[in-house]
Amino acid sequence: MLALTKNTSPNRQLAKFFIIAFAGVAALMLTLHYAGRALSGGSSDVSAVDEAANSISILLRDEPPQLDSSRATDAISGMVLGHVMEGLVRMGLDSRLEGAVAKDWEVTPTTATFWLRDNAKWNDGQPVTAADFIFAWQTALKPETASEYAFLLFAIKKAEAVNKGELPSSALGVNAPDPYTLVIELERPVPFFDKMLVFPTFYPIREDFYAATNGRFGADADQLLYNGPFQISRWVHGSSMTFERNPHFWNQDEIHLDTIHVPYITSDGTASLNFFKDGRIASTGLQAENLTEAMRMGWQIRQHRDGTVFFLEFNHRPERLTDNLNLRRAVQRVLDMEEMVYKVTKLPGYEPGVSLFPGWLMGVSAPLREEHPPQKVVPDLTAAKGYLAAAMQELNLTEPPELVLLAGDNPISNIQSEWVQQSLKAKLGIDVKIDKQIFKQRLAKMTSGDFDLVLAGWGPDYNDPLTFGDLFASWNKNNRGRYNSAALDALIEIAQTRLEPAVRMRAFGDIQQHLIENAVLLPMYERGVTYVVDPRIRQLKRRVIGPDPDVSRAYIDSSGE
Repeated sequence: MLALTKNTSPNRQLAKFFIIAFAGVAALMLTLHYAGRALSGGSSDVSAVDEAANSISILLRDEPPQLDSSRATDAISGMVLGHVMEGLVRMGLDSRLEGAVAKDWEVTPTTATFWLRDNAKWNDGQPVTAADFIFAWQTALKPETASEYAFLLFAIKKAEAVNKGELPSSALGVNAPDPYTLVIELERPVPFFDKMLVFPTFYPIREDFYAATNGRFGADADQLLYNGPFQISRWVHGSSMTFERNPHFWNQDEIHLDTIHVPYITSDGTASLNFFKDGRIASTGLQAENLTEAMRMGWQIRQHRDGTVFFLEFNHRPERLTDNLNLRRAVQRVLDMEEMVYKVTKLPGYEPGVSLFPGWLMGVSAPLREEHPPQKVVPDLTAAKGYLAAAMQELNLTEPPELVLLAGDNPISNIQSEWVQQSLKAKLGIDVKIDKQIFKQRLAKMTSGDFDLVLAGWGPDYNDPLTFGDLFASWNKNNRGRYNSAALDALIEIAQTRLEPAVRMRAFGDIQQHLIENAVLLPMYERGVTYVVDPRIRQLKRRVIGPDPDVSRAYIDSSGE
């Protein structure tokens, strides 16, 4: 998941890559639903738009695994939280950073000060104060919270020591001279600090409500307190959700819908397409085989590159065979990602992966990958067999190993995991056991290290290359394979601490080279989304940074023009 001060050049650069600003993790497709009727999956009373009820619906591919913002890590939870919660800042409809709970702010090399709106309120009518942000951040940093995104807070003075249990949470370098002023001491100069604050870990949490949930904060609709444009009024786990307009949201004028329904939680793309054809949903993704029919039907076809990089990640824990560099290089040199994208997956808008850093990220004055081109890895079966032979000798194996590939249980993951399995068996004799898991369980297994290989992906948390560059730092809990390299950590520290843009970008180039040379991961593809959408829906925003899709400012225009 990911995020990137005002008027940033990367945002302008994004326009070159997107046909429509409909960004996001293609985990979500839009539908529309008659309000007030049953939300049963596949219900025959679902329709595209209910103008009378001023409601729309969105379809989620998966159940949100975690709505406690201090612990949420995935894009689906982030999308839901982005509609019901609001941080100090947010991404506007023009993809520029703008004030949210904060009406103004100032970032210097040593401090960041935010002045809060006195009309920002929780959905129970109480004001949102600086204390709510301080409590949320202290909670995320507590070791017992086990937040995988606690490291985002390390820019704050003493945050890392608090997270390690060396200092109490009260030692965190934040204070509130009054209820509507928040002063943050920075551990080091961080020129992009305000850009990071769009991420859910920085959302506020009110201490009294949190304590009253007795450890169930975020587990159900009534176990959350909301300060965003909407609130969750109904949540049937694994089945449906309903968002109602938050009457206490500070800016009612920019919220147009009264209700957002989620009548379906399913990853069945075929069902979604059929719903669209039947006039029961407002949007669906398109596969390659659907494009001809979509054009014949005269549907409004849109495309978007959502900023996410997908990759094959290795488990680098010492007890795993994939900790062996030669074995990883054997796999690296035998898998042809162009074949996987163009001949196997065959999805419109996808591009073969060449780096952990996606093409839209900006360097000093041009895209980062133009300023620092990645080393091209050319498939070479002879070289791959040589690496495998060396690995078997080092691992004392008499025959190629058997590996476990952790993957999602959805059509795209099925195709890709079977291609990996077949390629490694046919070319290297490596047996691959595919471990298919539903979304939530796959995340749990990734965290526990229960895999040799895993089909994974990463989208930006904020608009700076560091959001990708520190992913494989030894201290980053999102480094699920636990790669540990002092050399890589040193490069990441340069990217974190140096202020000179050229020095930072050169460090990112070196990080890119290190990841390729050491086969830390294998970039597979950058995802594109091709979809059709009901023309009556306006101001529906797809994003690279922030909740995707963002329907918080959407409205219905029956003219369809």
